Amino acid sequence: MVVSNTSALGIIFPNSYDLLIPELVNVRLMASIPFASRYRLIDFILSSMTHSDIGNVSIMVNNNYHSLMDHLGSGREWDLVRKNGGLHIFPPFAEKASKPYTGRVDALYGILDFIRDQKEKYVVLTDTNIAVNFDFKAMIQAHVDSGADVTIAYNEQEIPKGFLKSGPKDKSFYYTFDVEDGKISKIYVNSKESGVQNLSMNIYVIDKELLIDLIDTASIHGHQYFERDVLLSNINRLNIQGYKYDGYIARITDMKSYFDENMKLLDDYNLDALFSGFPIYTKLHGGDPTRYLEGAKVQDIMAADGCVIEGNVENSILFRGVKIAKGATVKNCILMQGTVVESGASIEYLVTDKNVTISAGKEMKGTDSFPVYIGKFQTV
Repeated sequence: MVVSNTSALGIIFPNSYDLLIPELVNVRLMASIPFASRYRLIDFILSSMTHSDIGNVSIMVNNNYHSLMDHLGSGREWDLVRKNGGLHIFPPFAEKASKPYTGRVDALYGILDFIRDQKEKYVVLTDTNIAVNFDFKAMIQAHVDSGADVTIAYNEQEIPKGFLKSGPKDKSFYYTFDVEDGKISKIYVNSKESGVQNLSMNIYVIDKELLIDLIDTASIHGHQYFERDVLLSNINRLNIQGYKYDGYIARITDMKSYFDENMKLLDDYNLDALFSGFPIYTKLHGGDPTRYLEGAKVQDIMAADGCVIEGNVENSILFRGVKIAKGATVKNCILMQGTVVESGASIEYLVTDKNVTISAGKEMKGTDSFPVYIGKFQTV
């Protein structure tokens, strides 16, 4: 029997930070970037929501969303096929008043009538550029217990280099906080401070009626960004609480962080830290198990189903259906679905997109600081 938490409506923004990693979002959005050999980034937030009894989830897509819609389907894998609630995907122009949005204010204003009609008391807002096993139920309870108007999840870490390199043209705002006795007293936009900061995870809990009022007002004034234009300007009027998260988090801010966060999962400690909480669900493909044929040599790899390995593979992430031919050598690589490495090829520090072919005898090497990316359907 499905137990539904009627107090929380989930709203996910899957395009946030797309501009920080243009190589991988050329044909997809941030939420559908492959991660950890068999998942997409959205799987972590969406699975965390359903495990936290958030059974009414809306996804505000903006562009490049066809791969995401194919991945999510009806939402069955996440138990979101429901008579009441379930999975709602709002593409641009889905409603008469909706259009491609710039910030959260635009997006939320476009579905304000929908939000008004929902029965939930609270709204959870989140992006998808993080892989995390998150207990939303605990955060909602902390929000209720504190009497907060808004609660924002954050973790303590240095500001990622991908954020620091971003500019105004990226419109990729990030936020750090001063927190005093649990209350957020100051919000900084795109701070360049060094050292460990209270860095926003862009996960928010807010009373639904308050959200409607704030978005209505912000839209009248032509505001676009919920954090910068709404929360920051109301910080002295609203009780904005911080919710410190101490668990494992993989934050994707550029190609280098994507490479590093995948590679960290080859360490059992990190793998267990990310996956030891709630199960993470993804689209089922029903592929055959990975086959290691005679002569194959592997060390420290993560391989999804359907791979065929005859060559040498070390310290690498293999997605579904990757084929490594006899005599091929693969080291420190991320090979997405359908990649073929032909006989005698030698590759190191490569990230290949889907259905890439590395020709026989080809030698390609990137570096730890600059992994080489090969685009979808390319033969090199």
